[in-house]
Amino acid sequence: MIRKKSRRSPKHMKKNKQNKEGFMQGVLTLMFSQILIKILGLVYTLYLTNREGFGDKGNGICASGYQIYALLLTISSIGLPSAISKLVSERVAVGDNKGAYRIFKIAFATFAIVGLIGSLLLFFGAKVIANNWLQIPESEMTLVALSPAIFFVTVASVMRGYFNGRQKISIGAKSQSLEQVFKTLLTIIVVEIVAILSNVSTKWMAAGANLATTLATFLGFSYLFLYFKTERKEIATEIKNTVNYKYQSVSKIVKKILLVSIPITLTAIMSSINKNIDSFTVVRNLKNFMSEDMATSLYGILGGKVDTLTSLPLAINVAFATALVPAISAAKAKKDKKTITQKTSFSLLVSMLIGLPCTVGMFIYARTNTKFIIPKCK
Repeated sequence: MIRKKSRRSPKHMKKNKQNKEGFMQGVLTLMFSQILIKILGLVYTLYLTNREGFGDKGNGICASGYQIYALLLTISSIGLPSAISKLVSERVAVGDNKGAYRIFKIAFATFAIVGLIGSLLLFFGAKVIANNWLQIPESEMTLVALSPAIFFVTVASVMRGYFNGRQKISIGAKSQSLEQVFKTLLTIIVVEIVAILSNVSTKWMAAGANLATTLATFLGFSYLFLYFKTERKEIATEIKNTVNYKYQSVSKIVKKILLVSIPITLTAIMSSINKNIDSFTVVRNLKNFMSEDMATSLYGILGGKVDTLTSLPLAINVAFATALVPAISAAKAKKDKKTITQKTSFSLLVSMLIGLPCTVGMFIYARTNTKFIIPKCK
């Protein structure tokens, strides 16, 4: 026992050092990834807004369908990466790699089913949602086009959580960046193809734009899956060298995941519900005072332009929040209170130093920023 402990000690010291160095590396990687995602989001939003036959009406159709998709996605997967990252990092920190992998397998199987149910609900309920809830009949096909994405995003979230928990945060960041690159390119390509085939039909172009989202999520998941296959030998070695293995039943693991993910999910649901209230009420009420096309176009300005612009500064918070979960969970498992305090304080300080000026700038220069980034807004 003594010989085994002395042999593993240098490895643990080396691993601790790598984790400490990896925190800022993970934050910077995630920050770059999130900023790139937001910028590319502006790129294809500008393209769609200025595309003849799409414009604000197309943005309105896309945004209304996307908010329903986002709500179902929030329910099925939004808290998963953080929950799985927390549980996996706790087991890895004490050398229980077998337990960490078991958490991943159970989570993958469980939430693949949840994601599939979400996809089926959106696919078969698209007509009712579009006609009765949104009162935008043109959004039916955008919902159908988005429905498979719920499954792919859910299983991808489980995989990102597992990689984050193993202190490989850059893998999830790369997959998200790659997904957004594909989304931008595919949006332009698919919308142009649909425009030719449909004789510039706004309804079908909007569906094509959301189909590009589904294809991009599939490609993002494919990247994670292929990387996972290349890691299988390393994972097998980690499992073989497991110490402190603690068996947990399937129900207990699922319960732990839900206990962590549900509070996160509820917070995100509130934000998603706010946006869905807009999608249910804005067009419905504006139609009493103007034509349906104009009402949809005005909603497109809100959902397709303003929301995209205001979400840009959140990239900083997402980076720190994602990197902090596994770092703090691992430190807590080792009872390292100093690391927890240092990393939390540093993250809060940097987020405030960046976030507050962004808030003030967005408030004071709202009109200028909107005109500069989205010229069609007046």
